[in-house]
Amino acid sequence: MDKLQKFIFEQAAVRGELVELSETWKQVQSRRTYPPAVRNVLGEMMAAAALLSANLKFNGSIIMQIHGDGPLRLLVVECDAELHMRATAKLAPDALISDETTLRELVNVHGQGRFAITLDPKDKLPGQQAYQGIVPLDGEDVSTIIENYMLRSEQLDTKLWLGADDNVSRGLLLQKLPVSGGEEVNPEVALETWNRTVTLGSTLKKEELLSTDTDTLMRRLFWEETIRVFDPQEPQFNCSCNRDKVGNMLKMLGQDEVNAALADLGKLAINCDFCGQHYEFDSVDCARLFTADTSTDAAQQTSPTRH
Repeated sequence: MDKLQKFIFEQAAVRGELVELSETWKQVQSRRTYPPAVRNVLGEMMAAAALLSANLKFNGSIIMQIHGDGPLRLLVVECDAELHMRATAKLAPDALISDETTLRELVNVHGQGRFAITLDPKDKLPGQQAYQGIVPLDGEDVSTIIENYMLRSEQLDTKLWLGADDNVSRGLLLQKLPVSGGEEVNPEVALETWNRTVTLGSTLKKEELLSTDTDTLMRRLFWEETIRVFDPQEPQFNCSCNRDKVGNMLKMLGQDEVNAALADLGKLAINCDFCGQHYEFDSVDCARLFTADTSTDAAQQTSPTRH
């Protein structure tokens, strides 16, 4: 069973999380085969997205992206408030990737790589837009890139330990809790406790992370600490694509562009990048997309007013 376990240190202003993705991770891999170097980075991003999403205070999704200028062009992971997850990666057509290829060699060959986090509320208010932060890639691995982003963009001290292989994706997060108004906190004590928990976390090696379940990891790492553990959550694979959303995407392209594509292809075939679901739209389907909008507009303009 996939599991995300949140906990808090009773004698330190620090919260922690451990996540294990097995079935969710295998569901992502069953949709597409990636070179091991790409697979491992995508798996680490999935663990990180679950860890960050568990602390969000709104009903919506976190979308994490790395845009690359090397053989790996794009990594995308999405996780909502219920820990429903999906992920995908796009490679350059001529990509040659060895098992030892580093993250920099994958996505930041010419220094043009970018890291982005989008917070997308589910129930947007009128005029409300999703929040997106975009920064240059700053770090040699996914953990460091996200730690730097969180410190600079969110002013939160965060430490991450991530690992993934073909069987499992796991991660550990430690985060210094912000001081609430009115709290009396000795800065020296707060720093000492933060440094102590980070030192304990830093004893975790990637091999141990990948081979040890979350309950055992927590006991091994923090056996001397007083920890309060919360009810675990269960991440799972879920793709939110559907025919209506694909139709809306086509409408955004505009009727002229859609008609031109139909003239060349006869019908439009679209596969979801995340789950592989296949959608087809022929000339009648596409005509309905735009006719429906026209009919709705006309009905709104001509509908009688009741007195």
